[in-house]
Amino acid sequence: MHKPSLLAGLAALALLSTPAAAQKSPEAVAEAALKRAPVFDGHNDVPWALRGHADNVINDFDFVDTTDTAKPDATPPRIAMHTDLNRLRKGHVGAQFWSVYVPSNTNEPQAIQQTIEQIDVMKRLIARYPNDLSLAATSGELQAQMRAGKVAGMLGIEGGQSIGSSLAVLREMFGMGVRYMTLTHSKNVPWADSATDAPKHDGLTDFGRQVVREMNRIGMIVDLSHVSEATMKGALATTKAPVMFSHSGVRAVNDHPRNVPDSVLPAVKANGGIVMIVFLPGFLDPAVRAHGLDRTALEARLKAQYSGDPAAVTAALKTWEAANPAPKTQIAQVAEHIDHLKTTIGVDHIGLGGDYDGMDSAPVGMEDVAGYPALFTELARRGYSQAELEKIASGNMLRVLKAVEAYAASQKGQPPVETPVVK
Repeated sequence: MHKPSLLAGLAALALLSTPAAAQKSPEAVAEAALKRAPVFDGHNDVPWALRGHADNVINDFDFVDTTDTAKPDATPPRIAMHTDLNRLRKGHVGAQFWSVYVPSNTNEPQAIQQTIEQIDVMKRLIARYPNDLSLAATSGELQAQMRAGKVAGMLGIEGGQSIGSSLAVLREMFGMGVRYMTLTHSKNVPWADSATDAPKHDGLTDFGRQVVREMNRIGMIVDLSHVSEATMKGALATTKAPVMFSHSGVRAVNDHPRNVPDSVLPAVKANGGIVMIVFLPGFLDPAVRAHGLDRTALEARLKAQYSGDPAAVTAALKTWEAANPAPKTQIAQVAEHIDHLKTTIGVDHIGLGGDYDGMDSAPVGMEDVAGYPALFTELARRGYSQAELEKIASGNMLRVLKAVEAYAASQKGQPPVETPVVK
């Protein structure tokens, strides 16, 4: 046999002996995974974007294509939305937790009203596009809607201010379709500490633990994004059902207080919970975080230097920003957080919570909800199997949701947790 023929024969033999999965390109592995298991994302702020862009007046709002929604001359300026039907399809999004976020607010009645307004606007948006969007009350409904080709939705509260320190309001929010609550947002609530506020309660108060227990009983997922490390540990010690981090990174990769420390990860694994990796560069990328800290320090110094002259502060900051642009975060940085979780607690506890329409920038190549395939291609390139990618895309979140529902079903005979009303 001539040498070229021998080499060709050996190459053919090697190809035949190679498993089919190994012959696929990273792009093909990612595409196959997302076809079988479309993304179930943990956190998207479209309702808040609708409030900002349209004041919740949406009867004529075009959610098929929102790429032209930027308002650079508004106060404050608004970037174009990250989410629309076209890009959800391109991104292989099959299910979405829509965040009915309202700002941290000590005026709890106002926060409750605003939360109901956000629930209402998201329900109205879904109703306007019945062929594309749907709202699910259970995991079974959600999976059926996904199989029907819809982007199935559930609602999530972002911050305990939305229940006004009332278990009655918590239960009624569940009745309105809310299926998770982030215990705090950026500020403490009267019963739990936030990651980005001065500690006040050493985690959860007694009432905070009652909130967790009642969430377990009714089948609402406890979300620990935004909360302090002490609150994370207190909630994990209290809960009887799996928890979620709807949109967080890991501190071992980027030491940001919003991220999950390694000291908490073993308890997440033991609990059967999930950490859904956020895409906000400041939470992902140490270089972006350092840039932000430098800007914060400069701003404080400038305010002291130009006390009483805010225009000078603004001008100096603009000059510094022009000379010191923020670093660009790459998709590989997202994968680093996922790699760390896989190494420490395993692939069964990883999900994605992009925080689209709740952030002002995203990794290069993932600037909007169309970008998920690029991340899955990067993970496949790093050796993640199709089965592992399917778990990260939606399998793990579905498992958590079903487990929370199963625990609630086991508590059907238990009475509601009761607390006296405040007089």
